[in-house]
Amino acid sequence: MKSTKLSTDKWIFYTLLLVLVLALSACVAPAPAPAPEPTAVQVAPEEAPPPVDATPTMEPGTAPAPEGLLRVAMDIPVQLDPAFVSSDTEVAIINAVYDYLIDIAPNNDISPRLAESWTTSPDGLTYTFTLAEGAAFHDGSPVTADDVVWTFNRLRDPELGLPTADLYSNIASVEATGDGGVTFTLAETNPFFLYDLSDNHAVVVKAGTEDFTQFNGSGPFKVTTYSPENRIEFEANSDYFIAGKPGVAEMQMIFFSDPAAAVDALRGGQVDLAMRMPTPLFVTLQNEPGIVTTNIPTNGFDLIRLRSDRAPGSDPKVIQAFKLATDRAAINDLVTLGFGAVGRDSPIGPLYTSYYTEDPPLPARDPEAARALLAEAGYENGLQLDLHVPDSGDRPALAAILKEQWAEAGIDVNLLVEPESVYYGDNGWLEVDLGITGWGSRPIPQFYLDVMLKCDAIWNESHFCDEEFEKAATTAGTTLDEAERVQAYHDIQSIMVERGPVIIPYFFAQLGAIRDTFQGFELKAFAGRTDLANIRPAQ
Repeated sequence: MKSTKLSTDKWIFYTLLLVLVLALSACVAPAPAPAPEPTAVQVAPEEAPPPVDATPTMEPGTAPAPEGLLRVAMDIPVQLDPAFVSSDTEVAIINAVYDYLIDIAPNNDISPRLAESWTTSPDGLTYTFTLAEGAAFHDGSPVTADDVVWTFNRLRDPELGLPTADLYSNIASVEATGDGGVTFTLAETNPFFLYDLSDNHAVVVKAGTEDFTQFNGSGPFKVTTYSPENRIEFEANSDYFIAGKPGVAEMQMIFFSDPAAAVDALRGGQVDLAMRMPTPLFVTLQNEPGIVTTNIPTNGFDLIRLRSDRAPGSDPKVIQAFKLATDRAAINDLVTLGFGAVGRDSPIGPLYTSYYTEDPPLPARDPEAARALLAEAGYENGLQLDLHVPDSGDRPALAAILKEQWAEAGIDVNLLVEPESVYYGDNGWLEVDLGITGWGSRPIPQFYLDVMLKCDAIWNESHFCDEEFEKAATTAGTTLDEAERVQAYHDIQSIMVERGPVIIPYFFAQLGAIRDTFQGFELKAFAGRTDLANIRPAQ
């Protein structure tokens, strides 16, 4: 994605918009800590991994010994148990302290980590992994197959109420084959299973772990100090099994509740790295001396949705009125400032090159037609609703623009800009009639269908349930026939354009900035999965 230079008029408009957003946010008490979003990782594969043998290799590095201190600006974490993490900070912490069985590289390829190799049975139902030698927890005990088995049995246990229970419900069994082998057997084929194993929550923990404040992982960093409202400090794991990592001797994650303060700290030299910031703040850093900015395309998006199981969203005319009242291109221009891609009301975005289609086209914006549909639905005098908005990222700015656009169609929304901890707290975001939710980038589109749009999906915030959609989503997630999968994803996009109760105006970029005294920073689409162990002082 390239940078876009805004006209003076747009800068003025956007400045006024931000003032409005700040005023709205000031009406709500500040959050004690950010709550998790239903987010995840990386951009999409061009095609699904085939169910055949795969034996990646792990090449030991020859990098020099770790040295120096890396200071990273982050939000305040809430969860420390890997099974419940979701925010960038929480995932960044467990990514530093623990190891994934397999990982996703920045180019979206499957990458070995604790598993150095694996094979898949011809029928696509059995996956056998060989663990890397020399991996040990920070307490000195070796990482064994039993730890992997315990970890995934916990993650898939429906009695524990974990967010991964549905994701791993298709696993029939997980078994150890000696200390160095683990076999997963599936109930039915899943062409995306390797990607599922890289889920944010799926770091391997020591069997029987109950107290996660001990941070007993096998990862590249050991926790030395944790101050919940201030920072977490790390030292290099000198016995880390992947040669050449980490690159720094010490790391600090310094917590900021205000992204502007984090950017100011980067500019002033108090921190070395900042990620996941509002776009206008990122723009201010682009020509800053001593700072290197980076942005990458993602399939992450901000989603606007109506509950479709009760009035007013249960009337298809109302849903269509909202769609006709929304100018997605203008929103993309004003909110992402040219760093994003225009959305089409489906989570299957343009980075999923094998699966994305622009057929059928979206109808052109028509506020008058939207007003007429509302009248047909019984809202002759327009519609009034509360719009619930988390205070993170560009979402408050998006809400302010929507309020202005929708007013032309007779849709009057009262903006309730809420701290993330309020918006996501106690799953309240799943209950409101109208809301905006940020969804992070996933390497495969099936994730969104399974957790967000299927009838019984755990995070079905729109309460959408459509028989034709259900059939297509099931086909896409189980077939080993790529042509059949492509057609199913195309059908799903048509359904979402035609009658889906969600609006996706854009796919946002991931943004980051680091001081030029460091090298090795390679931003991932979900910032928390960025490999901080790969960063080292510039030579």
